[in-house]
Amino acid sequence: MRYEKPALSYADQLARLRERGMQVRDEARAEHYLAHLNYYRLAAYWLPYEADHDSHTFRPGTQFETVLDHYLFDRELRLLLLDAIERVEVSLRGHFAYQMGHRHGPHALMQTSLFTDSSRWNYRSGLAGLLKDVQSNREVFIEHFRSRYDEPLPPVWAVVEIMSFGQLSKWLKHLAHSDDRNAIARPYGLDERILTSFCHHLNVVRNHCAHHARVWNRELTVKFTLPRNPEPLGDSLVKFRDETAQRKLYNTVTMLAYVLDVISRHHHFRERLAALIERYAIDPGSMGFPDGWLQCPVWRSRLS
Repeated sequence: MRYEKPALSYADQLARLRERGMQVRDEARAEHYLAHLNYYRLAAYWLPYEADHDSHTFRPGTQFETVLDHYLFDRELRLLLLDAIERVEVSLRGHFAYQMGHRHGPHALMQTSLFTDSSRWNYRSGLAGLLKDVQSNREVFIEHFRSRYDEPLPPVWAVVEIMSFGQLSKWLKHLAHSDDRNAIARPYGLDERILTSFCHHLNVVRNHCAHHARVWNRELTVKFTLPRNPEPLGDSLVKFRDETAQRKLYNTVTMLAYVLDVISRHHHFRERLAALIERYAIDPGSMGFPDGWLQCPVWRSRLS
């Protein structure tokens, strides 16, 4: 089958939405957003309002402005998540560098015995990637190292600053010794299995946010291992009773709130998220939030 539907003008796009039952209060404003956001980007946000997906007809009372509010909420949510994830990433870089540097020396990453291979990552390719990044990097501290020292790789505390979050997650996960992983995880009050799993998950969420993809009601493909301890955290997470909810955003933001308490004592992640949900009148259930989520220990501790 060939796709032969013609491109539509913004006015025709709006007319089609109306034909399918969407109400539009301000045509000029609606056309403005169709022009600057793209019909198919917004389509992901009106999909939940379709009464019939084959005909793309909308449920009675569906308004363009409601769909737009969900888009604007999602955009602000992505920015809030990126801000939180940045703090976690920077903190993790620091603890990884500190522990590996003190336990195994400045060139810990050059020691093959400290790392293991898996079906998706091996030490040789990981090291080759870092060496390539060092050679092409133009950061002042990297250029200084290249001009002054003979070693192919700068010390670990310099290299971590040019790693992507994905690279950092892989190097952490493939540490051969649990003692090293636990030393890095200990400041967060988490078992190393929990931290490595959460970092992998968080990198996926970060990539969705960085590429402007919808996160509001997305079912995430990569879950993370849920901790039982500390008890307030374990009691605040959606557990095994609800597979779909586990793939939504609630567990992610709950873990972020907990980790941010360790990293940044005066953060406002909880307050900003709660205010965002209230301002756009979003149903938190669409993100996997359980009833009474604000009374869960992790959320109550700073919002009360």
